Order: sequence, then structure tokens, then C-alpha cells
Amino acid sequence: MSFMPTLPLSPDELLTTTRTVRKRLDLTRSVPLDLIRECLGVALQAPSGSNRQSWHWMVITDENSRRVIGDYYRQSVASYLNSSGSAAALFADDPERNAVQRRVGDSVAYLGEHMGDVPVLVIPCISAPRLRAGSQAGLWGSLLPAAWSYMLAARARGLGTAWTTLHLRYEKEISEVLGMPPDIRHGALIPTAYYTGDTFQPAPRQPLEQALQSIPGDDTDQSVIKSRRETGRSPRRSARLPDPAG
Repeated sequence: MSFMPTLPLSPDELLTTTRTVRKRLDLTRSVPLDLIRECLGVALQAPSGSNRQSWHWMVITDENSRRVIGDYYRQSVASYLNSSGSAAALFADDPERNAVQRRVGDSVAYLGEHMGDVPVLVIPCISAPRLRAGSQAGLWGSLLPAAWSYMLAARARGLGTAWTTLHLRYEKEISEVLGMPPDIRHGALIPTAYYTGDTFQPAPRQPLEQALQSIPGDDTDQSVIKSRRETGRSPRRSARLPDPAG
């Protein structure tokens, strides 16, 4: 039985309106641990390579631990916001898009100041004694889908979350604070609190055609692909899916 009724969202609505929440996290209202457990129960249904399920979930509610993690996070955010890769610095030649990025940068700064105030911090982790170059996709692919499922489950129950990895600059130090062994690797840091806003809307995204990389299906195009594969040359342009209205 659900600890809390879920919101009446279709699968598409849930997937397209689960947003990163920073400024609208309720920092004063405690979150029942049973509700977090319920969200994690959903998360554990996510895929795991070879069904190993070698994930670990650190749920931090202790105030002192949250403050320490918040201090490390604040330092990392300050370095990030001063870097050329900061969200606020992107797309400077596009006034409309840059305005959105500046708002993102502002909310990142806000969370940097308040991470330690968030009532629940969740760190999804995975056992990895060695980080081998050839197995990174399989390793993180056995954890990150579950982390996203946790965020979806939280959204469906009126909670707000944010996906961030800026704390990884101090992963070793934070692991020591939490008493974690060195072979347990962090995948993300997910602050979790009740959401204080009214609703979410789908976020602006680049047109699908800009991101689409489809493979042509006729024999002529396949021979071109084979030739390029043999010569090691990359295709000059991506093929497009046929327009259903065309």
C-alpha cells in the first residue's frame, strides 16, 4: 500500500514534467522516512547489469552530516559558477537562451547556499573497486536509471528533487564523513523535499531534428555506410526520419 497517494499523472506527463527543483524545495518541512523508502522501492525495479543490483543508497537526514555535505557542496558550486562551463555562461551569443541559462545559474547558486538545509539528501552509489575505461557505461548504467526512477517516484508523491554531481569534487571527504568504504562510488547527490510550487511544465528543448541520428534504410545508403565504416570516415550529415505528413 502506498504511504502517500500519487498525483494523477499519465506516464508521459510524469516523464516530461519531472524537473530539477532548487528554489522550490521546502526547507522547513520534514519528510517521512517511510515516504523516501517507498520511492526507493520503486527505484529498485530499475535495470541492473547482469542483475547484480550492486547499488547502495545513502539517505542522510542527520543535521550535522547534512551541514558538512552542504559546506563541501557550497565550495564546489562556487568553483563551478566561476568556470567557463557554468550554466550561466553558456550560449552567450543567444540572448533568449542565455537568459534561461542565467536563471539556471541563479538557482544553482541558491542550492549551493542551502544544500545543507534540505531535509533529506540521497546519494545513489555503486560498488566499484576499480573504474575500468571499457566498463564505464555498464557500471553507471546499472545505477543511474534507478536514480532517475527515484526522482520520478518522488515527483509522483509531491516531492521535489534535483540531480547534481558537483559534490563529486569532494567525494572522498564526504564518504569519510558518512563512513563509506572507498570502493563505494557516488553516482549523484539528490536533495529531496516537499515541492512548494503549483505545477511543472515541460522544459524548452532543442528540436528533435537537431538531435536525431538515424540510419538510412535503402540499399544505396547502406553501401555508403559500409564504405565509410571501412575507411573510418564519419558521415557528413545525419539522415532524417521520414516525415509522416510528407
